[in-house]
Amino acid sequence: MPHTAPGPRPPRSLAALLVVICGLAGASYFASYMRLPVVPLFARELGGTAREVGLINSAFLLMLGMLSFPFGLLSDRLGRTPLVAAGLLVAGVSGVLLALTATVRQVVAVYVLFGLGLAAVGPNLMSAVADLSPLGYLGRAYGWYTTAIYAGMSLGPAVGGWLAAHLGYRPLFLVSAGLTLALAALSWVLLPGREELKKSEPPGNGLPPPPLGVILRRHGPLWGCWLASLGGCYGLGAFVTFTPLHAQDRGLSLKAIGVVFAVQAAASALSRLPFGRLSDAVRRRYIPAAGGLGAIAAAVALLGLTRTFAQLTAAALALGVAMGLAFTSVGALIAEVAPPGGRGLAMGGYNASLYLGMMLGALGMGLTVGPWGMAVSFGLTGLAVAVSAVGFILLVRPFVPPAR
Repeated sequence: MPHTAPGPRPPRSLAALLVVICGLAGASYFASYMRLPVVPLFARELGGTAREVGLINSAFLLMLGMLSFPFGLLSDRLGRTPLVAAGLLVAGVSGVLLALTATVRQVVAVYVLFGLGLAAVGPNLMSAVADLSPLGYLGRAYGWYTTAIYAGMSLGPAVGGWLAAHLGYRPLFLVSAGLTLALAALSWVLLPGREELKKSEPPGNGLPPPPLGVILRRHGPLWGCWLASLGGCYGLGAFVTFTPLHAQDRGLSLKAIGVVFAVQAAASALSRLPFGRLSDAVRRRYIPAAGGLGAIAAAVALLGLTRTFAQLTAAALALGVAMGLAFTSVGALIAEVAPPGGRGLAMGGYNASLYLGMMLGALGMGLTVGPWGMAVSFGLTGLAVAVSAVGFILLVRPFVPPAR
């Protein structure tokens, strides 16, 4: 029989593409976050001071916050897959370099490179979810996506700590690097290309990106979503940074503090799927999003008033559920309000708001906790989140959602 060349790969279903994206997202964050809890200990072993250890994570978050926006904008022009693959490649190389470092300054430099790589991954995977999901399923799609990445962020540090205890720091960095580099290759092969996206995406997604200046000057609803993301993560940054100190002041053990954080993470992850369905069921997604932000504000304010393990755990549980409600709805809403052709830019701004919000939350509460104490500082943080919720409502309320 004459030899015939294989034809083009048939387009995959939307469900199959979303499974691929969610799987790669969860695995990418798992592989990358394996090193996060270990690097501060590694830096201390190299002779780093507390200030230098803090500089490592600050540099990492700053790079994520600064570069998520331009990388999202770039993906609207170059496509999602090349930037995701390149970002994972850079993140993987940074793991190899981390295993070769000998000074704390070298660790800081490598972590800047690590942040650069991850900044190209998150916004573009989120944009790919938005590109593929029909409007009536955005909430559910983001429920699955955020559950996948949250699972990776939670399991990665646990497995990384276990491997570091058994193998050592440098072998753990190489394991993390190897997994990340393998995922870079898989993302190039498995993520949808532009032609496949054109066959799968809902109408209107393939339009050319609008001018950046027009979006920034005239798109209030988009700014509202960014403000909501910044405000919600302002509260999360304060929680992550100062809850351990507050709990220790109340006499809680390290084990008990770990339980508090596990409850918050589990509540946030498990609540995203039902809240994704809720977001799809309501006509205006900003209503559950605003409710979630208000609940974050209340939970953070209550944290400063807790005195026992049970009270602190209940506040952490409430915060986790509130985060699930707010961010599942905001993630779907930002895909709706984004102008045609500008979803990469919108998701880049969203991711930048997340990381900058966490940084500002830690910094803002750090300035007030000394003179005013934990209770007042957590209360002021909750107030800041509530103000962001009001601004979010005012900016997004005029937006008329399209028919789903």
